[in-house]
Amino acid sequence: MEIQNHLIKLNQNFNTKEEAIEFCGNLLVEGGYVKPDYVPAMIERNKELSVYMGNFIAIPHGTDQAKKEVLKTGITIVQVPRGVNFGTEENPQVATVLFGIAGIGNEHLDLIQKISIFCADVDNVVKIADAQTVEEIASFFADAE
Repeated sequence: MEIQNHLIKLNQNFNTKEEAIEFCGNLLVEGGYVKPDYVPAMIERNKELSVYMGNFIAIPHGTDQAKKEVLKTGITIVQVPRGVNFGTEENPQVATVLFGIAGIGNEHLDLIQKISIFCADVDNVVKIADAQTVEEIASFFADAE
């Protein structure tokens, strides 16, 4: 799982899950990983099935129909210290780390699996949430290879 430092963003703040997903998507667009039409498909995907994965993480990604918008496989990591609610008022699901992903073919499944395995240990999520530098976050994934 190759992590690009310019796709890691620290100390972000979002009022809604849609804002958070859009931010992740726009990072992927700016990085040349997806076409702009992938971003609304990421929001649509969350409406179909929440991208919240538990352990304070969310993995925004596009719908199956949006695969044609993916130019190359990429991942963005966004730290949200105050968290963003992917649930409801009654049933909050707060994510403090977002992994925006896009994958060629079935590579997105591989990314989700690797992220899920790494983040199954909540201590790893805490490390990302508490990291002070982009390089620190990138190093966690270099070590996890």
